[in-house]
Amino acid sequence: MKKAFIKSYGCQMNVYDATRMADLLGREGFVETGAVEEADVVVLNTCHIREKAAEKVYSELGRLRVLKGERAEAGLDTTVVVAGCVAQAEGREILGRAPGVDVVVGPQSYHRLPDLLRRARTERVVDTDFPVEEKFDHLPPRRAAGTSAFLTVQEGCDKFCAFCVVPYTRGAEVSRPVAKLLAEADRLVAGGARELTLIGQNVNAYHGEGPDGAVWSLGRLLRHLAGLPGILRLRYTTSHPNDMDDDLIAAHRDCLAVMPYLHLPVQSGSDRILAAMNRRHDADAYRRLIDRVRAARPDIALSSDFIVGFPGETDADHAATLRLVADVGFASAFSFKYSPRPGTPAAESADAVPESVKSARLAELQELLERQRQGFNHATVGRTVDVLLEKPGRHPGQVAGKSPYLQAVQIEAGIETVGTVVPVRITRAGSNSLFGELAGAAPAAAA
Repeated sequence: MKKAFIKSYGCQMNVYDATRMADLLGREGFVETGAVEEADVVVLNTCHIREKAAEKVYSELGRLRVLKGERAEAGLDTTVVVAGCVAQAEGREILGRAPGVDVVVGPQSYHRLPDLLRRARTERVVDTDFPVEEKFDHLPPRRAAGTSAFLTVQEGCDKFCAFCVVPYTRGAEVSRPVAKLLAEADRLVAGGARELTLIGQNVNAYHGEGPDGAVWSLGRLLRHLAGLPGILRLRYTTSHPNDMDDDLIAAHRDCLAVMPYLHLPVQSGSDRILAAMNRRHDADAYRRLIDRVRAARPDIALSSDFIVGFPGETDADHAATLRLVADVGFASAFSFKYSPRPGTPAAESADAVPESVKSARLAELQELLERQRQGFNHATVGRTVDVLLEKPGRHPGQVAGKSPYLQAVQIEAGIETVGTVVPVRITRAGSNSLFGELAGAAPAAAA
């Protein structure tokens, strides 16, 4: 039995891509393993957003080279594949820097992975083209999805933020046709999915061709998916503020299946830094947008991304970010120190912020964001919320799920409740999870 080990770094799109590569390898007779030591094929599905993420890959490749040698001494072949955005950005350079690598394949070419593995028997292979053909047409049907599943609706980005490599590694914005998305959604629901998360690098820019010949927005797509039997919950990520249109905001108001949770990256609260980042909106425009979203869905929880220490950032700019965070209030957020990525406009700036200043600003921002997160979680204690139960919990007799606000929830319940939405009275907030008890109503089974 051939075995494949797949490790994914970075965004949810990479998680999705990793599952699709597993599908491709499964069609070739491979089974997945969690033990890299026993894998005949090792795939590292990489992220290039930050320097540290890329360097982690090279550290891992160094360890894999040793493992590959040990397996060879035992008469076992190991094929090492670097996929994803580091592969796309660095291409053939990886072969020189990491001698143990056999295949380098970009995120728009991984549907050719089986052929690349065959070629790798006699040569080291690099495929970082942006194929003209629709990648998804060449992928096998999805495997059983589990209770929650990702559905890629859009790839690429046309925004060209000054700090971001995505337009160069994922290409221009492309939206999948509605009919193909509906067919895939039907298969996912048939496989047990009750929650779909629509994903894309800039998902709310979705503009796919509908079966009626019209261009559908993300809001229209969500409304249609909400009507499919078996779908209990819908989410989407990641969005750009400039593409958060009235129709999408109205979908939050009108569709109960669309969860009251919105991840909407802002990156900075300083207008000067936002302009330098090429974000094409200012801080007050973001505040007004949040006001519109909350007017449509008052119970919505917000999440965002922040970069501290962007070139030229001053103490005043950092203070503006803290003010925006205080004004908006976030249920969760991701925050990072600026990391220059080769080939992006910001990487050419000579106005770097000292590393010690970046670290101090990040600590201050994260302390504020963590206070807000814990405050939001503790405010849930005593409330009854609907929880989608997804899997067995950490301890016998426990089942784990998610609240509408993407909070992890643990309750005492039988395994037969997995795949249902149940009302849960939240009794306690831990550091990263909520704990509760069934509120007494019968589980809401899928239609």
